[in-house]
Amino acid sequence: LGLVGSEMCIRDRGDVKLKVIERTPEGTRVVEFPSEENAEGVLQRHGEVPLPPYIKRPLEDPERYQTVFARSPGSTAASTAALHFTKELLDRLQQKGVKVVWFTLHMGLGSFRPIKTEEVEDHRLPPEIYILPPETASEVNRAKAEGRRVIACGTGAVRVLEGVVGEDGMLRAGSGMVDIFILPGYKFRVVDGMITNFHLPRSSHLVLV
Repeated sequence: LGLVGSEMCIRDRGDVKLKVIERTPEGTRVVEFPSEENAEGVLQRHGEVPLPPYIKRPLEDPERYQTVFARSPGSTAASTAALHFTKELLDRLQQKGVKVVWFTLHMGLGSFRPIKTEEVEDHRLPPEIYILPPETASEVNRAKAEGRRVIACGTGAVRVLEGVVGEDGMLRAGSGMVDIFILPGYKFRVVDGMITNFHLPRSSHLVLV
């Protein structure tokens, strides 16, 4: 990528030109794609998988950074906690009586953005898109009612479950945006435990852990 005035030009890759129309206070860019170009198609041809800083080498096969849970495109990052799992391991867990349920979280740039505020409480997480199916909400509510543990896979999953629970302690199916920032001292209402992975210094994920 090369910046040319107000235009960001992808050179030597079909000469696609993207116009930067806004620079946000958070340091991101709002980009306008050429009207005749399909944005997703451009990203598929020229984009690269956004990797956390502790993965140093480019991926020869982008599928290596996909989890067994991945279904629909839209996330800027994989849930690295879910990289622990294989289909075989999930089968073994289910054979032991573990109930596995699913929902969608499109992780945003906040997954990479470090905390820069002097006070951690002043940090703001950009909202992320979630889709919580009825069967998942029902199963989690049933588990809580029966005194079974709810184990979330990843800090992102924790934020969705804790961010959408109602005042009555019940999860309700639906979709929308979640922007909860979980700090030390938070009283968890849904999640009893979680599986997690490495977290960067000054990250909101590390604060949650």
